[in-house]
Amino acid sequence: MAISISVVLLLLILAVIFLRNGGLKPTHAVVCLLLGFYLASSSVAPTIHSGLTATADIVSGLRP
Repeated sequence: MAISISVVLLLLILAVIFLRNGGLKPTHAVVCLLLGFYLASSSVAPTIHSGLTATADIVSGLRP
């Protein structure tokens, strides 16, 4: 759960930065948001979730 909230916050911060710099138009942000909702309710959602969880486990296991 903490990983999901962190990813959402990171993506939200990036979206705000892109919106302020003019690199992301509001209509593009809405399309990305809708895509996220549709992906979350699709059959590929568990695969995406397990892939993100595995990536987070690998990254958290790295030692500098």
